[in-house]
Amino acid sequence: MRITLKQLDVFAAVAREGSVTRASAWLNLTQSATSMALSDLETQLGAKLFDRVGRRLQLNELGSRLLPLAQETVARASEIEDIASGDLPGVGRLRLGASLSIGNYLMPQLIGDYMKIHPEAEISLDVGNTRHVIEAVKQFTCDIGFIEGFCHEPDIEMLPWIEDELVIFAGSEHALARQQQVSADDLAQAYWILREPGSGTREVFDNAVAGTLPTLKVRLELSHTEAIRRAVEAGIGLGCASRLTLQESLDQGRIKVLATPFLNLRRSLFVLRHRSKYQTRGMQQFLGTCGLDAAAPARG
Repeated sequence: MRITLKQLDVFAAVAREGSVTRASAWLNLTQSATSMALSDLETQLGAKLFDRVGRRLQLNELGSRLLPLAQETVARASEIEDIASGDLPGVGRLRLGASLSIGNYLMPQLIGDYMKIHPEAEISLDVGNTRHVIEAVKQFTCDIGFIEGFCHEPDIEMLPWIEDELVIFAGSEHALARQQQVSADDLAQAYWILREPGSGTREVFDNAVAGTLPTLKVRLELSHTEAIRRAVEAGIGLGCASRLTLQESLDQGRIKVLATPFLNLRRSLFVLRHRSKYQTRGMQQFLGTCGLDAAAPARG
């Protein structure tokens, strides 16, 4: 058997991109060369590595088992080349996934800090809800994930990162914004604009109000905090979001945070990494930029 590094690199790229066309663009190869390398690898293995789902290639069971080994082999070969040339192993390409609040408000600064130290790095950022990020880490389509909720996947490590606070807020003209004190009954009678199920913010909110607010009048469920903030400013209902996403509106007096000491809205933000994924130097360096030790103990 004569498996080549090129074949393994193509296999990993197709698994990550979900198609030969996108993988060939990522690898800077022609589509025919990419397709041939994958076909040659499957021929040598005597088995298919992907199932075709519509127009997308999806790893089958064998492909899922082999992908971490292929990624590690390619990464180690690259490190060998760097060391042999007298350089430290390069940081290379890095794919990050982040839930919405983290992706929009925290990641730009982190990526900027990282690229000041490693200007040669190539970074992509995929922003979605917590469920989306977990799935991307699980399927090896991103190297490191950042989420606002919890991950219950046994194959994924969950590293405690930083503390955050959700707040209940109302438009400045809302009746509750003019009250000195707000009760649980006030919240139960109000209309709400909330994040969609599957988001970390919604999971923390649902856990916080369970038992205290047995029923809620949910008027809208939206997938972006910005849309929720604007709907709340328009007086449609109350919202719940991370304080760090609301600062501009708070400073301009368009919204008001309601005091809700009877709700525990503190939460931890977490970093995710797959247990089977080889930790490249780029991954280790980015975790360091985030204030984390690559060998830090994990939850989950």
